[in-house]
Amino acid sequence: QVQLVESGGGLVQAGGSLRLSCAASGRSISMYAMGWFRQAPGKEREFVAAISSSSSSINYADSVKGRFTISRDNAKNTVYLQMHSLKSEDTAVYYCAADFGLRGASMVETSYNYWGQGTQVTVSS
Repeated sequence: QVQLVESGGGLVQAGGSLRLSCAASGRSISMYAMGWFRQAPGKEREFVAAISSSSSSINYADSVKGRFTISRDNAKNTVYLQMHSLKSEDTAVYYCAADFGLRGASMVETSYNYWGQGTQVTVSS
């Protein structure tokens, strides 16, 4: 079992930046890929970014490429999502997820076994 807790969300103006953190407890995530997903009101949850256990493989959704950066600190059992140039369409609840299936940086929601509760990001225009 692993528990994932996201933090760092909030209200930001368009063009601003935020850094989300996902702290894991109960088990080391160093061997597992991690991902960020988001869900906007009235929409399905969608992939944002994923990183393999060694950070050698990283994937981003086209909508966030060049603006968001995923990273991890295995010593701290934490994954980050740095978000720049935020747009109103980035408004969503952001979820951290862990893939214990040793699949690499999967972009597929069903690859992920454990999920956090989410953190709200609101971008005002």
